[in-house]
Order: sequence, then structure tokens, then C-alpha cells
Amino acid sequence: MPFRSAAIGLQWVAPRSPQVAVMSPSVRSFLPLILPAVAVAAAACPAQAFGKDDPAAQLAKITEGRVAGDPRQCIDLPQVYNTQIINKTTIAYRIGNTWYVNKLRSGAEALDSDDVMVTRTFGSQLCELDSVKMVDRYGGFMRGFVVLGPFVPYKPVAKDH
Repeated sequence: MPFRSAAIGLQWVAPRSPQVAVMSPSVRSFLPLILPAVAVAAAACPAQAFGKDDPAAQLAKITEGRVAGDPRQCIDLPQVYNTQIINKTTIAYRIGNTWYVNKLRSGAEALDSDDVMVTRTFGSQLCELDSVKMVDRYGGFMRGFVVLGPFVPYKPVAKDH
């Protein structure tokens, strides 16, 4: 059964195939006016409005309520259950309730949070000076690689009883 609404300019057509929304000519005439306004408004919004914090805020969020330990040369890769890329300079790995923050030695220009990190290790540990390939999530091609630095553990502060 067809549904028509002149008030909003949409008309639902019920053919034998699934329903299709058809835009009326009156709505189509307003699109050239509306779309640029929406684009300008979206560009004017700060990055935080889209859920992206600035790098300092991201790192502060990870290390909040935690204390830095002595840098480690390696971490156990099978135990890592969360990673986060921060501003093309840092990769944070989470093992249990500890975040291991790794400031890259080189290749930071290849680091992109939209890429897939591919690690090739010899054994089960990810170590300082290991390289991580950055592979495009959509195209599957290699975009570059990064060289890891030391892993600084950030453990929760012990609470006094």
C-alpha cells in the first residue's frame, strides 16, 4: 500500500520488491541549499564533537590514576587485548589492568589509526626495535612501517585501605 506525505516530501512506493523511498521534486530543489550548509557546520565543529580527543588528552585518559614504571624491553603479545594509536607518535597496548605506552623510534609518519597493524614476531613477545607494518584497512596494501621503542608500563595506583 503506497504511503504519501506532502508535508515532508517523501513518498513510499510499495512495488513487488522491497520498499523504496522516492524524493519529491520539492525536496530535491532544496538539497543544493541544505547540503553546503550541513558541510560548513560539520567542518566548523571541533574534533572532540566527533569523539576524537587531542593526543595529549588521549594519553592523559589512558594514564589517569596510574603510575609509570620502569621501561620494559618486551611485552607478551598474546596477552594484549587492546591497542590504541595516539597521534602518529605512540601506540598503547593493554595487558590486564596495565597500559604499556610505546613511543615510536621511527616511522611515525606511517602510523594511522585507520590502518591495521601487522606484527611479525619471533616467539610470543613484542620487543623494542621490532617493526610493525601498517596495512590499509580497505585496500590491503602496505602503507609503511614503524619501529617500536621501549614499553613504559602504567599501572593503577595502589589504594590505601
